[in-house]
Amino acid sequence: MFDLNRSTLERHSVDMRQFIDWRQSVLPNGLRVIDGYNSSGLTLTLLPDRGLDIWLAAHNGRPLTWISLGSPHAADFGAGWLRLFNGGVLVTCGLRHVGPPESDQRSGQFRDLHGDFSLLRAYNVAVHGGWQAERYVAEVTGEVAEASLFGEQLHLTRTVRFSLGEPAVEIIDVVENRYDAPTPFMLLHHFNFGYPLVQEGVRLHVAHAAVVPRDMQAASALHDWPNYHAAAPRHLEEVFFHQVLLDESKQAAAVLASQTFGLMLEWDATHEPYLTQWKNFRQGTYVCGVEPGNCLPEGQNRAQRHGRLIHLAPGERHRFWNRLTVLDGAEAVQRALERVALLQRHGQPSSITLEDYAT
Repeated sequence: MFDLNRSTLERHSVDMRQFIDWRQSVLPNGLRVIDGYNSSGLTLTLLPDRGLDIWLAAHNGRPLTWISLGSPHAADFGAGWLRLFNGGVLVTCGLRHVGPPESDQRSGQFRDLHGDFSLLRAYNVAVHGGWQAERYVAEVTGEVAEASLFGEQLHLTRTVRFSLGEPAVEIIDVVENRYDAPTPFMLLHHFNFGYPLVQEGVRLHVAHAAVVPRDMQAASALHDWPNYHAAAPRHLEEVFFHQVLLDESKQAAAVLASQTFGLMLEWDATHEPYLTQWKNFRQGTYVCGVEPGNCLPEGQNRAQRHGRLIHLAPGERHRFWNRLTVLDGAEAVQRALERVALLQRHGQPSSITLEDYAT
Protein backbone atom coordinates (compact mmCIF):
# COMPACT_ATOMS: atom_id res chain seq x y z
CA MET A 1 0.00 0.00 0.00
CA PHE A 2 1.14 3.54 -0.73
CA ASP A 3 0.39 6.89 0.91
CA LEU A 4 -3.22 7.88 0.13
CA ASN A 5 -3.21 11.05 2.18
CA ARG A 6 -5.08 13.85 0.45
CA SER A 7 -2.19 16.31 0.46
CA THR A 8 0.18 13.66 -0.91
CA LEU A 9 -2.14 12.71 -3.75
CA GLU A 10 -2.82 16.34 -4.68
CA ARG A 11 0.92 17.00 -4.90
CA HIS A 12 1.38 14.11 -7.31
CA SER A 13 -1.76 14.13 -9.45
CA VAL A 14 -4.42 16.47 -10.83
CA ASP A 15 -7.05 13.79 -11.50
CA MET A 16 -8.32 11.39 -8.84
CA ARG A 17 -9.32 8.88 -11.51
CA GLN A 18 -5.68 7.83 -11.35
CA PHE A 19 -6.56 6.23 -8.00
CA ILE A 20 -10.33 5.66 -7.83
CA ASP A 21 -13.19 5.68 -10.33
CA TRP A 22 -16.23 4.01 -11.81
CA ARG A 23 -15.76 3.75 -15.61
CA GLN A 24 -18.78 3.28 -17.85
CA SER A 25 -18.65 1.35 -21.12
CA VAL A 26 -20.73 -0.90 -23.38
CA LEU A 27 -20.01 -4.55 -24.19
CA PRO A 28 -20.25 -5.89 -27.77
CA ASN A 29 -23.63 -7.46 -26.88
CA GLY A 30 -24.96 -4.00 -26.01
CA LEU A 31 -24.98 -4.38 -22.23
CA ARG A 32 -23.75 -1.43 -20.20
CA VAL A 33 -21.05 -2.13 -17.63
CA ILE A 34 -19.39 0.02 -14.97
CA ASP A 35 -15.94 -1.01 -13.73
CA GLY A 36 -14.77 0.24 -10.35
CA TYR A 37 -11.38 0.41 -8.63
CA ASN A 38 -10.19 2.30 -5.55
CA SER A 39 -6.45 1.56 -4.94
CA SER A 40 -7.28 -1.13 -2.37
CA GLY A 41 -6.93 -4.14 -4.67
CA LEU A 42 -10.72 -4.53 -4.86
CA THR A 43 -12.27 -4.29 -8.33
CA LEU A 44 -15.96 -4.61 -9.26
CA THR A 45 -18.14 -4.63 -12.36
CA LEU A 46 -21.73 -3.38 -12.20
CA LEU A 47 -24.51 -4.25 -14.65
CA PRO A 48 -26.93 -1.30 -15.09
CA ASP A 49 -29.08 -3.33 -17.50
CA ARG A 50 -29.58 -6.04 -14.86
CA GLY A 51 -30.82 -3.95 -11.96
CA LEU A 52 -27.45 -2.28 -11.28
CA ASP A 53 -26.33 -5.51 -9.62
CA ILE A 54 -22.67 -6.41 -9.06
CA TRP A 55 -21.21 -8.99 -11.44
CA LEU A 56 -17.42 -9.48 -11.41
CA ALA A 57 -15.42 -8.99 -8.21
CA ALA A 58 -11.78 -9.63 -7.41
CA HIS A 59 -9.17 -8.60 -4.86
CA ASN A 60 -5.58 -8.30 -6.11
CA GLY A 61 -6.60 -10.56 -8.98
CA ARG A 62 -8.23 -13.20 -6.77
CA PRO A 63 -11.83 -13.89 -7.88
CA LEU A 64 -14.43 -13.51 -5.14
CA THR A 65 -17.48 -14.86 -6.95
CA TRP A 66 -18.72 -17.36 -9.55
CA ILE A 67 -20.04 -16.35 -12.96
CA SER A 68 -22.27 -18.32 -15.30
CA LEU A 69 -21.32 -19.62 -18.71
CA GLY A 70 -21.52 -16.86 -21.34
CA SER A 71 -22.54 -14.14 -18.87
CA PRO A 72 -23.48 -11.37 -18.61
CA HIS A 73 -26.78 -12.18 -20.26
CA ALA A 74 -29.16 -9.60 -21.67
CA ALA A 75 -32.54 -9.50 -19.95
CA ASP A 76 -35.24 -11.58 -21.65
CA PHE A 77 -38.66 -11.92 -20.04
CA GLY A 78 -39.29 -14.96 -22.22
CA ALA A 79 -36.49 -16.94 -20.60
CA GLY A 80 -36.45 -18.37 -17.08
CA TRP A 81 -34.57 -16.86 -14.15
CA LEU A 82 -32.09 -19.75 -13.93
CA ARG A 83 -31.18 -19.48 -17.62
CA LEU A 84 -30.41 -15.77 -17.19
CA PHE A 85 -28.63 -16.06 -13.83
CA ASN A 86 -25.31 -14.27 -14.30
CA GLY A 87 -23.80 -15.29 -11.02
CA GLY A 88 -21.72 -12.43 -9.73
CA VAL A 89 -21.41 -10.93 -6.28
CA LEU A 90 -24.95 -9.52 -6.05
CA VAL A 91 -28.16 -10.64 -7.74
CA THR A 92 -31.11 -8.77 -6.25
CA CYS A 93 -34.29 -10.81 -5.81
CA GLY A 94 -37.75 -9.24 -5.61
CA LEU A 95 -39.35 -6.80 -5.42
CA ARG A 96 -42.72 -8.56 -5.13
CA HIS A 97 -41.65 -12.20 -5.06
CA VAL A 98 -38.65 -14.12 -3.72
CA GLY A 99 -38.66 -17.91 -3.83
CA PRO A 100 -39.68 -20.77 -6.12
CA PRO A 101 -42.08 -20.28 -9.04
CA GLU A 102 -45.68 -20.14 -7.91
CA SER A 103 -49.18 -19.08 -8.92
CA ASP A 104 -51.00 -16.63 -6.68
CA GLN A 105 -53.54 -18.46 -4.53
CA ARG A 106 -56.23 -15.85 -5.21
CA SER A 107 -55.61 -14.34 -8.66
CA GLY A 108 -53.75 -17.23 -10.29
CA GLN A 109 -51.02 -14.83 -11.48
CA PHE A 110 -47.75 -16.67 -12.17
CA ARG A 111 -44.57 -15.52 -10.43
CA ASP A 112 -41.22 -16.81 -11.68
CA LEU A 113 -38.29 -17.81 -9.48
CA HIS A 114 -37.04 -14.85 -7.39
CA GLY A 115 -39.08 -12.19 -9.19
CA ASP A 116 -38.42 -9.69 -11.96
CA PHE A 117 -35.93 -7.25 -10.46
CA SER A 118 -32.73 -8.61 -12.00
CA LEU A 119 -34.30 -8.28 -15.48
CA LEU A 120 -34.93 -4.55 -15.09
CA ARG A 121 -32.82 -1.71 -16.49
CA ALA A 122 -31.51 1.01 -14.23
CA TYR A 123 -32.05 4.58 -15.44
CA ASN A 124 -30.65 7.96 -14.39
CA VAL A 125 -27.36 6.17 -13.78
CA ALA A 126 -24.63 8.57 -12.67
CA VAL A 127 -21.12 8.53 -11.21
CA HIS A 128 -20.10 10.93 -8.48
CA GLY A 129 -16.81 11.41 -6.64
CA GLY A 130 -15.27 13.83 -4.19
CA TRP A 131 -13.47 14.41 -0.93
CA GLN A 132 -15.44 14.18 2.29
CA ALA A 133 -12.92 15.78 4.64
CA GLU A 134 -9.90 13.45 4.32
CA ARG A 135 -11.89 10.57 2.78
CA TYR A 136 -12.43 10.33 -0.98
CA VAL A 137 -15.70 8.64 -1.94
CA ALA A 138 -16.80 7.51 -5.41
CA GLU A 139 -20.28 6.18 -5.98
CA VAL A 140 -22.71 5.04 -8.64
CA THR A 141 -26.38 5.91 -8.30
CA GLY A 142 -29.30 4.68 -10.34
CA GLU A 143 -33.04 4.09 -10.25
CA VAL A 144 -35.02 0.94 -11.03
CA ALA A 145 -38.80 0.75 -11.47
CA GLU A 146 -40.83 -2.41 -11.00
CA ALA A 147 -44.16 -1.16 -12.24
CA SER A 148 -47.29 -2.14 -14.15
CA LEU A 149 -50.26 -0.07 -15.30
CA PHE A 150 -53.03 -0.58 -12.72
CA GLY A 151 -50.55 -2.70 -10.76
CA GLU A 152 -47.57 -2.18 -8.50
CA GLN A 153 -45.53 1.03 -8.69
CA LEU A 154 -42.34 0.18 -6.82
CA HIS A 155 -39.30 2.44 -7.16
CA LEU A 156 -35.78 1.59 -6.00
CA THR A 157 -32.89 4.03 -5.73
CA ARG A 158 -29.51 2.29 -5.46
CA THR A 159 -26.14 3.67 -4.44
CA VAL A 160 -22.96 1.58 -4.77
CA ARG A 161 -20.16 3.27 -2.87
CA PHE A 162 -16.37 2.93 -2.75
CA SER A 163 -13.93 4.78 -0.49
CA LEU A 164 -10.32 5.34 -1.48
CA GLY A 165 -8.01 2.61 -0.24
CA GLU A 166 -10.68 0.60 1.57
CA PRO A 167 -11.25 -2.98 0.32
CA ALA A 168 -15.00 -2.63 0.83
CA VAL A 169 -18.18 -1.74 -1.01
CA GLU A 170 -21.46 -0.42 0.35
CA ILE A 171 -24.85 -0.98 -1.28
CA ILE A 172 -27.64 1.36 -0.17
CA ASP A 173 -31.15 0.74 -1.49
CA VAL A 174 -34.26 2.80 -0.85
CA VAL A 175 -37.53 1.23 -1.98
CA GLU A 176 -40.73 3.27 -2.17
CA ASN A 177 -44.33 2.40 -3.01
CA ARG A 178 -45.44 5.17 -5.36
CA TYR A 179 -48.97 3.87 -5.83
CA ASP A 180 -52.25 4.50 -4.01
CA ALA A 181 -52.63 0.96 -2.68
CA PRO A 182 -50.51 -1.31 -0.45
CA THR A 183 -48.11 -3.60 -2.35
CA PRO A 184 -46.57 -6.94 -1.34
CA PHE A 185 -42.84 -6.37 -0.91
CA MET A 186 -40.14 -9.05 -0.84
CA LEU A 187 -36.44 -8.19 -1.19
CA LEU A 188 -33.41 -10.42 -0.82
CA HIS A 189 -29.79 -9.40 -1.44
CA HIS A 190 -28.46 -12.60 -2.99
CA PHE A 191 -24.69 -12.29 -2.40
CA ASN A 192 -22.84 -15.05 -4.26
CA PHE A 193 -19.31 -16.30 -3.60
CA GLY A 194 -17.15 -18.80 -5.46
CA TYR A 195 -13.71 -20.38 -5.66
CA PRO A 196 -11.12 -19.61 -4.36
CA LEU A 197 -12.89 -17.53 -1.69
CA VAL A 198 -15.07 -20.58 -1.04
CA GLN A 199 -13.22 -23.87 -0.86
CA GLU A 200 -12.54 -26.83 1.42
CA GLY A 201 -11.88 -25.61 4.96
CA VAL A 202 -13.70 -22.26 4.72
CA ARG A 203 -16.31 -21.56 7.42
CA LEU A 204 -19.27 -19.24 7.81
CA HIS A 205 -19.42 -17.44 11.15
CA VAL A 206 -22.78 -15.89 12.06
CA ALA A 207 -23.95 -14.56 15.42
CA HIS A 208 -27.23 -16.44 15.72
CA ALA A 209 -30.00 -17.46 18.07
CA ALA A 210 -31.17 -20.29 15.81
CA VAL A 211 -30.32 -22.06 12.54
CA VAL A 212 -33.03 -24.12 10.84
CA PRO A 213 -32.96 -26.20 7.63
CA ARG A 214 -35.24 -25.39 4.70
CA ASP A 215 -35.98 -29.03 3.87
CA MET A 216 -34.94 -32.64 4.46
CA GLN A 217 -31.80 -32.28 2.34
CA ALA A 218 -30.59 -29.44 4.54
CA ALA A 219 -31.74 -31.22 7.71
CA SER A 220 -29.40 -34.09 6.91
CA ALA A 221 -26.48 -31.62 6.91
CA LEU A 222 -27.58 -29.30 9.74
CA HIS A 223 -24.70 -30.42 11.95
CA ASP A 224 -22.27 -29.20 9.27
CA TRP A 225 -23.87 -25.88 8.35
CA PRO A 226 -20.79 -23.67 9.07
CA ASN A 227 -18.38 -25.76 6.98
CA TYR A 228 -17.65 -25.56 3.26
CA HIS A 229 -16.28 -28.39 1.16
CA ALA A 230 -14.67 -29.07 -2.21
CA ALA A 231 -16.66 -29.30 -5.43
CA ALA A 232 -18.43 -32.64 -5.96
CA PRO A 233 -20.41 -34.04 -8.90
CA ARG A 234 -24.21 -33.84 -8.55
CA HIS A 235 -24.12 -32.32 -5.09
CA LEU A 236 -27.58 -31.22 -3.97
CA GLU A 237 -27.94 -27.71 -2.59
CA GLU A 238 -28.43 -27.12 1.13
CA VAL A 239 -30.30 -24.06 2.43
CA PHE A 240 -30.40 -22.83 6.04
CA PHE A 241 -32.28 -19.96 7.64
CA HIS A 242 -30.62 -18.00 10.47
CA GLN A 243 -32.20 -16.00 13.24
CA VAL A 244 -29.36 -13.53 13.63
CA LEU A 245 -28.27 -11.52 16.65
CA LEU A 246 -28.18 -7.73 16.36
CA ASP A 247 -26.23 -4.96 18.05
CA GLU A 248 -27.82 -1.87 19.59
CA SER A 249 -27.99 -0.24 16.12
CA LYS A 250 -29.81 -3.29 14.70
CA GLN A 251 -26.79 -4.26 12.63
CA ALA A 252 -25.82 -7.86 11.93
CA ALA A 253 -22.61 -9.44 10.66
CA ALA A 254 -21.40 -12.64 9.04
CA VAL A 255 -17.87 -13.73 8.13
CA LEU A 256 -17.03 -16.23 5.38
CA ALA A 257 -13.34 -17.01 5.71
CA SER A 258 -10.39 -19.31 6.01
CA GLN A 259 -7.76 -18.50 8.64
CA THR A 260 -6.04 -16.02 6.33
CA PHE A 261 -8.59 -14.69 3.81
CA GLY A 262 -12.29 -13.99 3.59
CA LEU A 263 -15.17 -11.54 3.47
CA MET A 264 -17.26 -9.87 6.12
CA LEU A 265 -20.87 -8.96 5.38
CA GLU A 266 -22.48 -6.33 7.57
CA TRP A 267 -26.05 -5.13 7.14
CA ASP A 268 -28.78 -3.07 8.72
CA ALA A 269 -31.40 -5.57 9.87
CA THR A 270 -34.09 -2.96 10.61
CA HIS A 271 -35.97 -3.99 7.47
CA GLU A 272 -33.79 -7.01 6.62
CA PRO A 273 -34.01 -9.34 9.65
CA TYR A 274 -33.68 -12.65 7.78
CA LEU A 275 -30.48 -14.38 6.65
CA THR A 276 -30.47 -17.26 4.18
CA GLN A 277 -27.39 -19.45 3.68
CA TRP A 278 -27.16 -21.30 0.36
CA LYS A 279 -24.52 -24.03 0.02
CA ASN A 280 -24.03 -25.38 -3.48
CA PHE A 281 -20.88 -27.43 -4.00
CA ARG A 282 -21.88 -28.90 -7.35
CA GLN A 283 -18.96 -29.38 -9.73
CA GLY A 284 -18.73 -26.57 -12.29
CA THR A 285 -21.53 -24.52 -10.75
CA TYR A 286 -19.72 -24.13 -7.43
CA VAL A 287 -21.40 -21.06 -5.93
CA CYS A 288 -22.62 -20.33 -2.41
CA GLY A 289 -24.82 -17.53 -1.10
CA VAL A 290 -25.08 -15.44 2.06
CA GLU A 291 -28.35 -13.56 1.67
CA PRO A 292 -29.91 -10.92 3.95
CA GLY A 293 -33.53 -10.16 3.20
CA ASN A 294 -36.81 -8.76 4.42
CA CYS A 295 -38.18 -12.24 3.73
CA LEU A 296 -37.28 -15.87 3.33
CA PRO A 297 -37.00 -17.23 -0.24
CA GLU A 298 -40.32 -19.03 0.12
CA GLY A 299 -42.68 -17.07 -2.14
CA GLN A 300 -45.67 -14.85 -1.38
CA ASN A 301 -48.10 -17.70 -0.75
CA ARG A 302 -46.25 -19.32 2.14
CA ALA A 303 -45.09 -15.98 3.55
CA GLN A 304 -48.73 -14.82 3.61
CA ARG A 305 -49.92 -18.00 5.35
CA HIS A 306 -47.35 -17.66 8.12
CA GLY A 307 -47.62 -13.92 8.67
CA ARG A 308 -44.24 -13.03 7.19
CA LEU A 309 -45.29 -11.15 4.05
CA ILE A 310 -44.42 -7.44 4.17
CA HIS A 311 -46.65 -4.85 2.50
CA LEU A 312 -45.53 -1.32 1.67
CA ALA A 313 -48.23 1.26 2.29
CA PRO A 314 -48.79 4.06 -0.25
CA GLY A 315 -45.86 6.47 0.00
CA GLU A 316 -43.97 4.21 2.42
CA ARG A 317 -40.25 3.68 1.88
CA HIS A 318 -37.71 1.30 3.39
CA ARG A 319 -33.93 1.82 3.43
CA PHE A 320 -31.43 -1.06 3.21
CA TRP A 321 -27.69 -0.96 3.84
CA ASN A 322 -25.16 -3.75 3.13
CA ARG A 323 -21.37 -3.62 3.28
CA LEU A 324 -18.89 -6.21 2.00
CA THR A 325 -15.31 -6.01 3.28
CA VAL A 326 -12.38 -8.11 2.04
CA LEU A 327 -10.38 -9.66 4.87
CA ASP A 328 -6.81 -10.03 3.61
CA GLY A 329 -4.53 -11.70 6.14
CA ALA A 330 -4.87 -13.46 9.47
CA GLU A 331 -5.15 -10.23 11.46
CA ALA A 332 -8.04 -8.91 9.37
CA VAL A 333 -9.86 -12.23 9.65
CA GLN A 334 -9.34 -12.34 13.41
CA ARG A 335 -10.70 -8.82 13.93
CA ALA A 336 -13.84 -9.70 11.98
CA LEU A 337 -14.31 -12.91 13.96
CA GLU A 338 -14.03 -10.94 17.17
CA ARG A 339 -16.89 -8.72 15.99
CA VAL A 340 -19.05 -11.78 15.36
CA ALA A 341 -18.07 -13.26 18.74
CA LEU A 342 -19.04 -10.02 20.49
CA LEU A 343 -22.44 -10.13 18.80
CA GLN A 344 -22.84 -13.76 19.81
CA ARG A 345 -22.28 -12.81 23.47
CA HIS A 346 -24.28 -9.58 23.62
CA GLY A 347 -26.57 -9.37 20.58
CA GLN A 348 -30.36 -9.45 20.62
CA PRO A 349 -32.29 -11.88 18.41
CA SER A 350 -34.03 -10.50 15.35
CA SER A 351 -37.82 -10.50 15.70
CA ILE A 352 -38.70 -13.23 13.22
CA THR A 353 -40.45 -16.57 13.35
CA LEU A 354 -39.06 -19.80 11.87
CA GLU A 355 -41.09 -22.31 13.84
CA ASP A 356 -42.82 -23.76 10.78
CA TYR A 357 -39.43 -24.72 9.35
CA ALA A 358 -38.07 -26.01 12.65
CA THR A 359 -40.86 -28.57 13.01
